[in-house]
Amino acid sequence: MLDLRGDPVELTAALVDIPSESRNETLIADEVEAALRAQTTGFDIIRNGNAVLARTCRSRPSRVLLAGHLDTVPAAGNLPSRREDGLLYGCGSADMKSGDAVFLHLAATVAEPVHDLTLVFYDCEEIDSAANGLGRIERELPEWLCADVAILGEPTAGYVEAGCQGTLRVVISAHGTRAHSARSWLGDNAIHKLGAVLDRLAGYRARSVDIDGCTYHEGLSAVRVGGGVAGNVIPDHASVTVNYRFAPDRSVAAALQHVHEVFDGLDVRIEQTDAAPGALPGLSQPAAKALVDAAGGQVRAKYGWTDVSRFAARGIPALNYGPGDPNLAHRSDERVVAGQIAAAVDMLRRYLSG
Repeated sequence: MLDLRGDPVELTAALVDIPSESRNETLIADEVEAALRAQTTGFDIIRNGNAVLARTCRSRPSRVLLAGHLDTVPAAGNLPSRREDGLLYGCGSADMKSGDAVFLHLAATVAEPVHDLTLVFYDCEEIDSAANGLGRIERELPEWLCADVAILGEPTAGYVEAGCQGTLRVVISAHGTRAHSARSWLGDNAIHKLGAVLDRLAGYRARSVDIDGCTYHEGLSAVRVGGGVAGNVIPDHASVTVNYRFAPDRSVAAALQHVHEVFDGLDVRIEQTDAAPGALPGLSQPAAKALVDAAGGQVRAKYGWTDVSRFAARGIPALNYGPGDPNLAHRSDERVVAGQIAAAVDMLRRYLSG
């Protein structure tokens, strides 16, 4: 059984050593559930699919929700875990089994928290949002997501990373007339029309926005190009997929309008394929401010989208905080500094103990 009360670095290694690629989290969910039932007190514990939820009901004046996903991207020859020079290597070590280990260890060792606690360990975060276990919980058990502040154990290298960017993907399509390439003047080359789109992107100057002392840098980027029929055919269709990462002061609708403005006047069609709103940092809320204070004021904006957005949409301040460098997530040499795990435990113990 997982040892929740022992060394949280060893607990991280034990979690890493349980393969849990998205849609295959049954074993790790079984282990987490069994350990919580055997080694914690005062928690109501339930299972929802391959998600494990636990909460206290001690009538504290506030509730803190700790959430972490159990799944990882596919392993890349980086299982089982290994230790070397103060580093723990392995698939999911940074993203985010070290964060899960911190939360599990605290659930078993903080005897009298000043807040009521909710723990949510969920499945399928690393794949399409329709499969996300937190979204399923939101639909089926929304009362379990009520809290005064939510902390996502995403890797942040020990910083509090506030809010998150929104993300929008669009496909920009150009159409032309197919012809034999030996008689190119009889056709209208759709790929050539994308040149103007790429010129706009190359010349685009993204804005930076300061919100609650956190600076969010935006980005508008081509991420995929498609087109062509054969080596002797003028193509009549071509497309480029564009991803817009926008500051959380913009809604999805405002972000889409901005994209249309950037490409205004071009002979192209713009079709939205995916979008998720960002999350405002909410650092003015008392429970969120207390977490930043406990972290010694080490706070910065979150680049990328995380599930804090789901909580922000419910009016709950949500922050990212966990050990591990986010730049190492999903790499074959993914690793976490053991000292960051211990530091995260110490900081959150102070916060939860008041």
